[in-house]
Amino acid sequence: MALWLYRLGRFSAHRAWLVIVAWALITALVGGAAALFMGTMSNNFQIPGTETQQMADKLKADLPDASGGSGTVVFTSTDGRTFTPAQEKAISTTLATALSVPTVKGVIDPFQTMAALKDSQAKLAEGAKALGAGEAQLADAKKTLDASAAQLAAGRARLSAGQAQLDAQQAQAAALPAGSPQAAAASAQIAAAQAQLDANKAQLTAGQEQLSAGQAKYGASAKELAAKKTELDTGRRSAEAASGLKFVSDNGKAAIGQVQFSESMNAVTPANRQLLQEKLNTLKSSGVTVDYSKDITEDVSALFGTAEVVGIAVAAAVLVIMLGTLVAAGLPLVMALVGVGIGVGGTMALTGVIEMSSISPMLALMLGLAVGIDYSLFIVNRHRQQLLAGMEMRESIAKATGTSGNAVLFAGLTVVIALAALSVSGLPFLTVLGLAAAATVAVAVLIALSLTPAILSLMGRRVISRRTWAKHAAAEKLRAADGLSATDAAARDDAVDVSRSGRGWGGLVTRHPVISLVTAVLALAVVAIPAAGLRLALPDGGSEPVDSSAYKAYTITGANFGEGMNGPIIVVGSLPAGLDQQSATALNLDVADQLRKVPNVQAAIPVAVSKNLRTAVYQVIPAEGPASASTVQVVHDLRSEGAAIKAASHVSIGLTGQTGANVDVSAKLGAALPPYLAIVVGLSLILLILVFRSILVPVLATAGFLLSLVAAFGGVVAVYQWGWLGSIFDVANPSAVLSFLPIILIGVLFGLAMDYQVFIASGMREAFVHGQSAKQAVRTGFRHAAPVVTAAAIIMTSVFSGFIFSHLTMVRPLGFALAFGVLVDAFVVRMTIIPAAMHLLGKSAWWIPKWLDRILPDVDVEGAKLVSLAETGGAGARVSETEPAAAR
Repeated sequence: MALWLYRLGRFSAHRAWLVIVAWALITALVGGAAALFMGTMSNNFQIPGTETQQMADKLKADLPDASGGSGTVVFTSTDGRTFTPAQEKAISTTLATALSVPTVKGVIDPFQTMAALKDSQAKLAEGAKALGAGEAQLADAKKTLDASAAQLAAGRARLSAGQAQLDAQQAQAAALPAGSPQAAAASAQIAAAQAQLDANKAQLTAGQEQLSAGQAKYGASAKELAAKKTELDTGRRSAEAASGLKFVSDNGKAAIGQVQFSESMNAVTPANRQLLQEKLNTLKSSGVTVDYSKDITEDVSALFGTAEVVGIAVAAAVLVIMLGTLVAAGLPLVMALVGVGIGVGGTMALTGVIEMSSISPMLALMLGLAVGIDYSLFIVNRHRQQLLAGMEMRESIAKATGTSGNAVLFAGLTVVIALAALSVSGLPFLTVLGLAAAATVAVAVLIALSLTPAILSLMGRRVISRRTWAKHAAAEKLRAADGLSATDAAARDDAVDVSRSGRGWGGLVTRHPVISLVTAVLALAVVAIPAAGLRLALPDGGSEPVDSSAYKAYTITGANFGEGMNGPIIVVGSLPAGLDQQSATALNLDVADQLRKVPNVQAAIPVAVSKNLRTAVYQVIPAEGPASASTVQVVHDLRSEGAAIKAASHVSIGLTGQTGANVDVSAKLGAALPPYLAIVVGLSLILLILVFRSILVPVLATAGFLLSLVAAFGGVVAVYQWGWLGSIFDVANPSAVLSFLPIILIGVLFGLAMDYQVFIASGMREAFVHGQSAKQAVRTGFRHAAPVVTAAAIIMTSVFSGFIFSHLTMVRPLGFALAFGVLVDAFVVRMTIIPAAMHLLGKSAWWIPKWLDRILPDVDVEGAKLVSLAETGGAGARVSETEPAAAR
C-alpha cells in the first residue's frame, strides 16, 4: 500500500495541472448537479413499519384533509395587555389573507373559534331551557290525556250500565200483552232510552278518537323531545370534551391560530414559509406581536452560519501558528473546502430523489471540514520535515504520500466504515446520514492523497516560511562546523532526540505512569457520571434559541395554555361497520372519555371522522411538553389503553403525529445502540490488531475509546439535559438529548479516535521495531506525533465547536458532543492514558501470538517497508528502509 501511494503522490506531483483540472471538473459537475437536482430537505424522522407511520398512511388514505401538515401562530399584544376589539378584528382579517399562500388550505381563527364555542354553549343553554319547557308541557299534556282517558273509561262504564238497564226493561216490556197501552208506553220509553244511549255512545266514540289523536301527538312530541335531548346530551358532551382545548387564554393576553397545509410540513418550501410570515407580520402595525412554531420557522435550506465560519477561522489560526506561513496554512483549508464542496454538493444533488434530513449534509459538512484539514495537514507536515532534511521536493511529496498518506488512508477508512455501519440500524434517515458523511470523508481522503501532492508541487519551497529556512540554514552551518561525519551527526541527533523525548508532557506522563493513568481514568469516570441519566428525544421549540420566534411561541403557549399544547398526540381510531352519524359521534365521545382517563392527559377531543364513518381522529393534549418524561409515558399508557377501548367500544386505536413519532424513533434508536456499539468495538479490535500486530494495544485503544465516549455522553447530559453552563452554550430550556446523537457520536468518535491512535502508536511501534526499548519507544513516538496530533485535535475541536452555536439547533448538541469527545480523546486518552499504560506494559504491549502474526496481512500503515526510491531523472535524496518514519 505504501508503494502504491508513493507512486500516486509522485504522479500527482509530476502531473499537477492534470490532477488539479480533473478535480476542478469534478467539482464543477457536482456543483451543477446540486444546482439542477437539489430538492427540499426535511426533518422527517419517521420509521417505516412503526405504528406512527402506519397510522399516518391510514390517515392519508381515509382522511386526506387531516393528513396535511399544520403550524401554530401565537399572537400577543405588544403592550402586554388584553386584545382590543380592533386587534381581534385585525388578527381575524390577516389570518384570512394566509389562504392566498400556496399550499395553505385553511386557518383556524382563535377568536372566531372561541366565539363559535361560546355561541354553541349559549345555544346549548337555550336548548336545555327549551327542553325543560317542552318536558313540562309534555307532562301537562300527559296529565290531560290521562284525565280524558279516565273520563272516557267512566263514560263507557255508565253506558254499559245504561244498556244493561235498558235490556232489562226490554225484557219486562216483552212480558206485557201485545197491543196493550202498557206495552206501547213501555216501547216508547225504551226507544227514547235507546236513542239517548246511542247518542252517548257516539259521543264516547268521538272522545275516544280525540284521545287517540292526542296520544299520537303526545307520542310524536315525546319522540321529538327524546331526540332533542339526545342531541343536547351529545352537544353537552362535545362541549365538555372541547373545554380542554382553548385558542384564547383565560387572561385574554394570548391567542393561538393554526395554519393547515395541503402537504406535509417537510414538503412546504422555505419560500412559502417566508411568504406566510410576511403576510402575518403586518399585524405589527396593529400592536400585535406574532410568533411562529418551529414547524413554520424551520428553514433547513442553509448549511453555513456565522458560528461555523468562526470555527473555521480558529482552525485557520491554528494552522498559521503551526506552519508559520499563510500559504502553507491555506492549503489544508482549501483541500477541506474542496472536499466538502464535492461531498456535500453530491449529497445535496441527491435530495431531489432521496428524502434527506437536514442533519445529513450538516454532519457531512462537519466531518468533511475537520478530517479534510487534518488529513492534508499530516501530509504537509511530513513533506515539510523531509524538505528541511534535504530531500528533493517531488521525491519528498511522493514519500510523504507513501508514509503519512498511508496512515491517512487507514484512518479515513476507519471513519468511513464506522459511518457506513450506521446502515445496520435499520433506520432509513440514519442510513442516508451515515452514507452521506462516509462519502464526504472518502472524498476528503482522495483529495488529501492526490490534490494535496499536486498543490504542494506547485507551491515548491513556499510551503516553509523564509524564517524557518533561515533557521535551518544556520543550524546546518553549525553542524558542518562541528566536523562530524554523517553517521556521527545522525547518532548525535538520535541521542538529542532521546534526551528531548523525556521532557514535556510525554516525559511527565511516562515518569509517573501510575499516577497519570489513575488520575485520567478517574477524571473521565467523574465526567461520565451524568451519562447514567441519559434520556433521548427529538428537539422541540423549547430547544430553540431564546431570541427565536419558535422559542417565544413555545414558551408563550406553555405559559398561557399549558405545556401540552406544544405537543399534541394524534390518536387514530378504526370504527366498527354499520354506524350512522349519530351513533358514530356518540361512540367517538365514549372513546374520548376513555382517553381522558389516562394519567397526565389534559384533554381528548374527537376532531374528525371519515365519510364512511370507519376512521376517526382524536387530539390528545398531555399535561407537559412533547420531550418530557411524563409525555413519553402518556404515549405508552395510551397504547396500553387500546385493549380496554377495543373491549368496551370495539374501536381499535393507534398513535401518530410528531410526538408519537419522536417516542418511536427514540425507542428504535435506543434499541439499535448496543448492537451498533458492539459492531464498532469489534471492528476497532480487528483493525488495530491488523495495523499494530499486537493484542494489548488494540484492547487499550478500544478501552480508551469507550472512556472518551461515556465522558462525551456525560458532558452532553450535563449541559443539554441538566442545563449546566446553559448560559454559555445557549441552552435556555434543558430537555432530553437528541435521540440519534449517541449512535452518530459512537460512529464518528470511533473513527476519529482511531485516527489519533494510529498517529500516536505508529511512531511508538516504529521506534520499537528499529531498536529502541519499549519504554523509550513510547517517549520517542509520542514526541514526534504529539505536535501534529495536538494541532489536528485543536483544529477538529474548533471546527466542531463552531457548530455548537449553529443556526440549526438540532446540530448544536452534536457539535458539542463531537468537540468535547475529540478534546477528551486526544488529550486525555491518546496523550495521557495510552502513553502511561504502554509505558507500564513495556515490551508486552507488542506481544502477539506467532500463529496470528503469520496469518495477518501486513498493511504497513507507517510505510516502514517503503524502500529507497529516487525520482526518475532526478537526484532525489534516498531514504533508507530502516530509517524511522519520525525522522523522514
